[in-house]
Amino acid sequence: MSSGGLAGLVALVAAPGSAKVGFYNTSCPNVEALVRQAVTAAFAKNSGVAPGLIRLHFHDCFVLGCDASVLLSVNPGGGRTERDAAPNNPSLRGFDVIDAAKAAVERSCPRTVSCADILAFAARDSVNLTGNLFYQVPSGRRDGRVSTENDALSNLLGPNSTAQVLIDGFAKKSLTVEDMVVLSGSHTIGRSHCASFLFRNLQRLASGTISPAYQALLEALCPPNPGQFAPNTTEIDVSTPAVLDNNYYKLLPLDLGLHFSDDQLIRNATLAPFARAFAADEAMWKAKFAAAMVKMGNIEVKTGAQGEIRLNCSVFNPGSSSSAAGIEMLFPSGTSSSDVAAEEVATS
Repeated sequence: MSSGGLAGLVALVAAPGSAKVGFYNTSCPNVEALVRQAVTAAFAKNSGVAPGLIRLHFHDCFVLGCDASVLLSVNPGGGRTERDAAPNNPSLRGFDVIDAAKAAVERSCPRTVSCADILAFAARDSVNLTGNLFYQVPSGRRDGRVSTENDALSNLLGPNSTAQVLIDGFAKKSLTVEDMVVLSGSHTIGRSHCASFLFRNLQRLASGTISPAYQALLEALCPPNPGQFAPNTTEIDVSTPAVLDNNYYKLLPLDLGLHFSDDQLIRNATLAPFARAFAADEAMWKAKFAAAMVKMGNIEVKTGAQGEIRLNCSVFNPGSSSSAAGIEMLFPSGTSSSDVAAEEVATS
């Protein structure tokens, strides 16, 4: 598909009255360049930040909409936050990259750009760095003031989800079956912790739905009883783990899908035709992936007077008198935005 055709397809996805392309053209025209600089700098140190930021955006949007609630380290109502929940802790990464981008943006355009938009831009830039795929990102989202562990547990889909659970979970977010299979292709980059696949894959080995040689490699990598915080990880795509391409779909018929949920894409009669089509046509998958990312980025967005423009992405604004405190948290005394960028270290 041509770049013009892709732009048109993406434009159709952004519904009127929601986020829109060019929202900051006047108020902060350099915001996307500043975010791109922060993401590119982090990616140069550790390419693992790219899949981390894409996943961070996904996990944000699926819980209370795309409102940066996943970034909050403190629950305004007390208790544990989304980032404390088992599906996110310790596997989510990229928080420091968002903080570095936010610091640079605040220096240039104070109190103007939401953390939710910065996260959406960063996810797009991660797609571009790993897959040479660029698309316009609608913006104008506002940041939420609620983040609870229970919301994450009840909305995020796990690696052991069946095809029907996946279909139903995406449908609740107004995403189609095709959207689900398309977005699953993001697993072509990134890593996964042993606890996410080892036990269920023993059942797959017994049923003949995972390569015995592949399972043997995974068992050699992982401890026999990996817990939530076991540090061992492996690439999800064993062929091109650092490139956003369609090889993920090509591996599934070879019984080389890492997770049970990945394998479901070829075991279910409704999902399998999509997986086969994307394995055969990378250009088509990439065009649909860009459109699906925009569509996902529009889930339950807060705009206008809803929410707030958070000053510190990990802490909600306590009130109008908190502005100075928020800026101080972003830039401690004697620290410049260039210092923050220099000290930012990508997660592994």
